[in-house]
Amino acid sequence: MASRELDLSNAVWRKSSYSNGTGGNCLEVRDDHPDLVPVRDSKDPYGPVLVFPGAGWASFIASVKGGELTGF
Repeated sequence: MASRELDLSNAVWRKSSYSNGTGGNCLEVRDDHPDLVPVRDSKDPYGPVLVFPGAGWASFIASVKGGELTGF
């Protein structure tokens, strides 16, 4: 299986609505890639980016909103 590189050099990131206003717990995502969701820590904008399959990310978000994942 061939891998492809995802160019995020000009990415416009969206901060999670769950991030607090003091700069902690900040997660950013990029929404404009079909079937992929790049995620990063906003405190480290040049650090690593995790890329999740869109369906897996949607399932994770549904679990968070449904209260299935708590205590983190």
